[in-house]
Amino acid sequence: MSVPQRSAGQRGEEIRAVLDTAFGELLATDPAAGGARLRRMAASPLAFYRGTACLFYHDLDAEKRGGPYLDDRTSRVWIHGDLHTESFGSGLDATGRLVFGATSFDEAYVGPFTWDLKRFAASLALLGYAKALGDERIGGLVEAYATAYRERVHAMATGAKSDEVPPFTLDTAQGPLLDTLRVARTLTRSSLLDALTEVRDERRFTADADSIELDAATRYKVLAAFDGYLETLPDASLARPESYRVKDVVGRRGLGPAGLPSYDILLEGDSDALEHDVVISIRQAATPAVSRHITDPAIRGHFSHEGHRTVTARRALQTHPDPWLGWTELDGAGRVVTEVSPYRVDLDWSDLDDPEEIASVVADLGRATAALHAAADDRSGDSPVPFSTERAIDAAIAADEAGFAGRLVDFAHAYAAQVREDHQLFVDLVRGGRIPGL
Repeated sequence: MSVPQRSAGQRGEEIRAVLDTAFGELLATDPAAGGARLRRMAASPLAFYRGTACLFYHDLDAEKRGGPYLDDRTSRVWIHGDLHTESFGSGLDATGRLVFGATSFDEAYVGPFTWDLKRFAASLALLGYAKALGDERIGGLVEAYATAYRERVHAMATGAKSDEVPPFTLDTAQGPLLDTLRVARTLTRSSLLDALTEVRDERRFTADADSIELDAATRYKVLAAFDGYLETLPDASLARPESYRVKDVVGRRGLGPAGLPSYDILLEGDSDALEHDVVISIRQAATPAVSRHITDPAIRGHFSHEGHRTVTARRALQTHPDPWLGWTELDGAGRVVTEVSPYRVDLDWSDLDDPEEIASVVADLGRATAALHAAADDRSGDSPVPFSTERAIDAAIAADEAGFAGRLVDFAHAYAAQVREDHQLFVDLVRGGRIPGL
């Protein structure tokens, strides 16, 4: 796939129009927040790429109607939606294990499984270019990712037991993935609470530059939304009723899709001990970039709002998701509710320069991507993906096994080159004051 040939002026106008659709509301409601976000994207081609999933799916739009490895099933798989080299890190799952895998599911939606692979592959090519790796070496990295993905999908599709394809944990991870988990293990809930709260007669939020003190009406509204959120939690989520006792509520200045504030709620947690208190966040859910290009009414109609969609996606894509994960409505908009976790650590690429070590890491990320896609099926009858995703993907790849990795390598090279050109056009648009609202 390549972007159709256009003059620099035509492509610049195309970029401007796509960004206006994606970020126009944010720039209109909070110019400072929107401007900061867009200027961060100007820092490098990779930063631009991370911030422009909207442009990526605009360019891939034709593939929603078909393409290599895509059929009626593999075109409607739960996908991460914004998978790139910085979309992986640590987290604490519902069983209490530190696990390494994909993070940040705000862009998750139902679409072609190849879109996740292509988005990651292009980001890997951009990262390799930034590290001054040659095209042949970059192609080898993409091939390592594709091969590992293919092997793991096939293993799961042909009946491998869960203990034969274990998740990346402190017991099974190696190299930089293990280093990430070890860093996460040194972090504590107490440290997070000390940073956000103080203890008087009871623990309370600390006032700081990012906090917003709530008036009585707003507090009542947030607590009503909290009551609605409780109804969305699985029955087995928390066994101790006192865990839900609210100790304090505060607003946070947000960088959400419309620059709206989020709200933090301090809860009792799973014991009376102050160090077991839990902070959850209520924030407005974003509209995923993928959804503008997947127009199937059966998919759109499955979700009450974007908060419901985000939570449904995370529960589909994660084997043991955050037990505090839920949704609610506030001010007429769908909201996502998650724990503010102290255990989130992103994979650090800054010291990863040896090509062989990078290849080992990207192979593990290929396996993690396969596990992500395989987790996301539900044959209960109440799902937009009511079939075995790993079997569907395995069969589609098997139809052209030899071409799978090569196609992904070709795409990565071509699209990364396009992104480097697009980044310069974007910088020129910003410098010339041609981004509406900036």
